Amino acid sequence: MNIYPLHTDRPPLSTRLREVAAAAGALVRGAWRARRRTATSSPAADTLVLSNGGRKDGPPDLDELWKDFNGKLTNLFGGNKGRRPDEPIGDDGGGGGGGGGRGGGPFGRPSFQPPDMKNAGVGAGLIVGVAALIWMGSGIYIVQEGHQAVVTTFGRYSTTVDAGIQWRLPYPFQGHEIVPFTQLRSVEIGRNVVHPATGLRESAMLTQDENIVDIRFSVQYRLSDSRAFLFENRDPDQAVVLAAQSAVREIVGRSEVDSVLYAARDAIATDIMQSVQAQVDRLRAGILITNVNIQSVQVPEQVQAAFNDAVRASADRDRFRNEGEAYASEVIPRARGAAARLMEEAEGHRARIVATAEGDAARFSAVLAAYQRAPQVTRDRMYLETMQSVFQNVTKVLIDSRNGNNLLHLPLEQLMRQPGTPAAAAPVPPRTDAAPAVAPAAAALQDARARDARARDAR
Repeated sequence: MNIYPLHTDRPPLSTRLREVAAAAGALVRGAWRARRRTATSSPAADTLVLSNGGRKDGPPDLDELWKDFNGKLTNLFGGNKGRRPDEPIGDDGGGGGGGGGRGGGPFGRPSFQPPDMKNAGVGAGLIVGVAALIWMGSGIYIVQEGHQAVVTTFGRYSTTVDAGIQWRLPYPFQGHEIVPFTQLRSVEIGRNVVHPATGLRESAMLTQDENIVDIRFSVQYRLSDSRAFLFENRDPDQAVVLAAQSAVREIVGRSEVDSVLYAARDAIATDIMQSVQAQVDRLRAGILITNVNIQSVQVPEQVQAAFNDAVRASADRDRFRNEGEAYASEVIPRARGAAARLMEEAEGHRARIVATAEGDAARFSAVLAAYQRAPQVTRDRMYLETMQSVFQNVTKVLIDSRNGNNLLHLPLEQLMRQPGTPAAAAPVPPRTDAAPAVAPAAAALQDARARDARARDAR
């Protein structure tokens, strides 16, 4: 019997754990290979061969694998402190009898030493504890910013958590699914696929006035409820596509082609967004429609030229209308201003004429009253006032006298230019009958007055 000194140098715990794990794996693989070899060589046999009798043509000796595993496990928990680390665990009797130094078992086989159950129990408990800790730690997960995690318990919805480090019960009790909650998604509606039967694209639609338009647009949306998005519908994205196709066909079907092409494109986009949102709300899809962008609206290629002519005619019509409205806005205010000015002038003229007539009537009434009191004086005054008004702007005066055949010429323009110098009356060439001298102007005036008086008396 060989006696070895006591070794106190032991490998680290991590190394011993790896050795135990490797030995356990080798033991399991050896048992599986031995079982398969036994089943292959003798299908009727159900006994597992534990030893190959020292031959090298079979699977590893299970006794050796078990002994190695038992030694590693005992070394892990401090067993066999009086042995060398590399000493095999077995009977000490004989040391090398009958089995070529492999132990003292019968027929040269190594002796089977049962494991230390106390140390094995402690090791198994430690392994189970580590495995349980790892299993519990598998429930830790991280939710990124802008995402949400939906937690399920045995496949049934439990709760929804936001971004951060979260924990749930490990599998199989609970599970989670992370969805991008704030991500903006987009789907394109209207594919460029031509049907052989009709020659039209899938995006072709019929308007209210029985015209065909090709409309393509995109729908942008994001999630509003993660639970509803995951569990209420099988394919929420496809639900958005179907709802958009249904909405656009309904709205285009009750609109005319001109409004779809030109006038009401923005209004149609708004109506499509509202209709799609109403449909996905009825489906409880957990989706919020944020925007609808109409990318292109056009008629089929076969009638594109005719529509271009119609568009140009419509543009000319609008241009002429705008020019007419501009001309009207320029002329009408000016005409209204001229009419207003004429109305004001007419009102002023009417007021002036009425006032003048009223003044003349009042003056005539006053003259009539004065005439009734003194007729001669009134006649003379009226005559003088009339002559004054007549001769006020006259520069040349010719006076015919009944007493002679001569005409008197009064140079009033010279008298007005020289008011302080008396001017003599210039003689007028005599008539054919050779009239004598020119009478003074006072006599002519007096004669005119007398003639007027006689005419009035004769009446």
